[in-house]
Amino acid sequence: MRKILSALFSIFVIAVIVVAVYFNQQFCLKQVNKVKGMYYVHKGDKAYRNLEMQQAIRFYNRGVKLFPGHYGAWYNLGNIYVAYEDYQSALNAYAQAFNHNPRMMIARMNYGLVSSQMLGDFDSALEQYQKIIKTKRKLLSIPYVFNNKISYKENKAIAYYNMGVTYRLKSLYAHDNYEKQRKYMSKAIRAYEKSIEIYPDSYDAQYNLGVAYHTIGDYERAGQCYCKAIHLSPMNYEAHYNLAVLLRRMRHYNEAYDEIDKATALITALDENPAIQEYVVTVFNEITRNVYQNPEYRQYLKRILEEEKRKTAQEIAKGSKDTKGKKDNVSVSSEIRLVNGKVVATDELDSAVLENFGQCPSSTYFDLK
Repeated sequence: MRKILSALFSIFVIAVIVVAVYFNQQFCLKQVNKVKGMYYVHKGDKAYRNLEMQQAIRFYNRGVKLFPGHYGAWYNLGNIYVAYEDYQSALNAYAQAFNHNPRMMIARMNYGLVSSQMLGDFDSALEQYQKIIKTKRKLLSIPYVFNNKISYKENKAIAYYNMGVTYRLKSLYAHDNYEKQRKYMSKAIRAYEKSIEIYPDSYDAQYNLGVAYHTIGDYERAGQCYCKAIHLSPMNYEAHYNLAVLLRRMRHYNEAYDEIDKATALITALDENPAIQEYVVTVFNEITRNVYQNPEYRQYLKRILEEEKRKTAQEIAKGSKDTKGKKDNVSVSSEIRLVNGKVVATDELDSAVLENFGQCPSSTYFDLK
């Protein structure tokens, strides 16, 4: 009897499943396709990690055809299309990603970057940056486990920064319409300032804010921003170079010479594009001529020579009494070390170079606070 009841129950369950499937064919087909789509996305992820891009495109396209809501696959497709410079396909893929997941900020960010910098569609880019800024998220922080506050702030700061870059590009494309140029540049300045409010230690935001102020002729604020950028990242040549150009325009040739000298040294050390090197050297030579022709240069040079003489006299007096820095064929100082006649950099020397490049003696001209 129990066997009969068990068999009847099994038949009943199967019948219920069959009826359910019959009346919900679309739902069941969707679930089957979703599983198949996940399988192809998995294969696409594997090909993507192995840099087999054509294979990845093929698998991802199969996957999203079966499971259109897989926003991760759409996002990766967008990245691959950018690599192949197929920007329209990339935009479509990114749009699919954030349409299926409106909180996928990275897809919106990439959409904006491709739109503005690759296709010149500035308004579409600004629309996405605005949506990133306006998107509200529940902030959650679990010590040592999870914290989305940082990523949320970063997204807003980057979105504001990208807005600034986009408005600056819009101003460049305004051509001879000076009213539009100033309007867009003012918006760029506000966007950079918003980004800096969130992350004051952003070199890129400080530097580009300086460029914006420099462009509209606000030299004091431009100089402040360049000096802050130099302090944040002393070994980036751009801020040194732009500050030199600004100081030359203000006729502070000695300080301009110091900054262009640093910029030239950094460009040479970083082996930058030869065209950039040649252009900076041209500016360097022009500033050098201005320095030599400047009536104040003789006084400046006289002070330097007197200071050098004083230091040399002190070192000679000290050196006659102090021989502790020598041992066999190795001589040691606080900044450099000579081994068999060769200079070996020390941590002290690195720190001294970094400190020197991070200084901004001309800050007094810009009322820096």
